[in-house]
Amino acid sequence: MNNIFLIGYRCTGKTSVGKELSAKLSYPFIDADEFLVKEDGRSISEIVAQEGWGAFRKKEKEIIEKICKLDKYIVSTGGGVVLDKENIIIMKKTGIVVWLKADVATIKKRMISDYNTNNFRPSLTSKKIEDEIIETLTYRIPLYESSMDFFINTDEFTIDEVCRNICQAIHLEHYLK
Repeated sequence: MNNIFLIGYRCTGKTSVGKELSAKLSYPFIDADEFLVKEDGRSISEIVAQEGWGAFRKKEKEIIEKICKLDKYIVSTGGGVVLDKENIIIMKKTGIVVWLKADVATIKKRMISDYNTNNFRPSLTSKKIEDEIIETLTYRIPLYESSMDFFINTDEFTIDEVCRNICQAIHLEHYLK
């Protein structure tokens, strides 16, 4: 068994599920965005403001390459990791890719209540939250679909239920604590 990569839009539960899954399976957890920020010494907002999205995506790719050298990690990726096909190729070579999805209303509700959304994750467009979510998901959903090994909808499940569903899908339920 290799790594478990969690992909999906902002606020679909990647970090929360990743931490819980890590505890349940006794696998180390790593948040790719937090790793990038620690390595670079600047927030994502600062990187984007100073260098642009292209520079951020390049740094993100470098981080994914480093993470993919690890084994048996639970990895929460940035929502846009699927924008670079090479990220997906290397992730699929070194683990299982799970798409955590949620509907627009759920994402909006979570974004509004999530402190990190405003301070850690810069806006992708200059539009209202719901319009940005719809526009971005319209573009990214086909990328998530083509990248995933399977998906879990996080709208109706608790974090524990999402973790159990993931473990059942990859036949690791016997490892659950």
